[in-house]
Order: sequence, then structure tokens, then C-alpha cells
Amino acid sequence: MTEGPLVVHEIVKRTGLSQPNVSNHLRCLLDCGLVASDRDGRFIRYRISSPRIAALLNDVDALLDVVAEGVGACDNYREA
Repeated sequence: MTEGPLVVHEIVKRTGLSQPNVSNHLRCLLDCGLVASDRDGRFIRYRISSPRIAALLNDVDALLDVVAEGVGACDNYREA
């Protein structure tokens, strides 16, 4: 959602989660103040509520890109 506001069906398509699951998560994120919503005709568009949250998510993605290779190479995470 860092690229801009999305409606539920767009989030469902991007995540592969079910519509009820996405809706439940969005309700929780709204209650916590992590996302905000705006009505757009008959749709509701959801967006990250703060640029600081978006920056944090981008940093986490970048960190995961770096450490994922190390985790994959770790013997503790290999299947026997």
C-alpha cells in the first residue's frame, strides 16, 4: 500500500488473501491508526496513515532483501 490508496479488491489481488481476511485486517489497522480511509464513490480507498509508517515499511523490505539470503544459507533453516 505504499504506492498509494487501494480498495479492498486491489489489496486482495496483491496479497492473495481472502476478501473477509483483508477486510478484518483493515478494520483492525484503522482502529489502531495505522491506515486511513477515504470514500471514493461507492468504494473506500485505504492508505497508510503516516509517511513515517511508509518509510518504516520500505526500510523493512530493504532489510529483508539483505538478510533473506543469509537466512536461506543458514543450516538451522534447512529441511532435513
